[in-house]
Amino acid sequence: MSPKRGDPVAPPAIGGEWEIRFGTTEAVKGRHELEAAARGNLRKAWETMRTDPGPGPGKPTSRHHQLKGVLAHGTHQGRSLPRWQLEVTGAARVWYLLDEPRRTVWVQHAGVGHSEQTDQLQAV
Repeated sequence: MSPKRGDPVAPPAIGGEWEIRFGTTEAVKGRHELEAAARGNLRKAWETMRTDPGPGPGKPTSRHHQLKGVLAHGTHQGRSLPRWQLEVTGAARVWYLLDEPRRTVWVQHAGVGHSEQTDQLQAV
């Protein structure tokens, strides 16, 4: 989804902040669903991705951790990157790839339900 008139504009990263970018069109759509359902929690998740998205003191937690097994890594622009999850609400999640060399978070999934990848794994 390309931005259009009336769409919100995210501020640029400054100082030690991480850049947050959408990695999929589905993540753009899901973000809008999350914004409508849990605006305050989504803002907290955004702030975490902006300032402290990866490993470090106090992590992992039950609400913020790297995924496990086959979901632990994903591919972006031909590179394998660690995949992390932030629990926004009981059912809502944001999945992102952590691109440390570029200090960029690539959002792959944002939504009020589980990612299609999780659903596919549960069906196996």
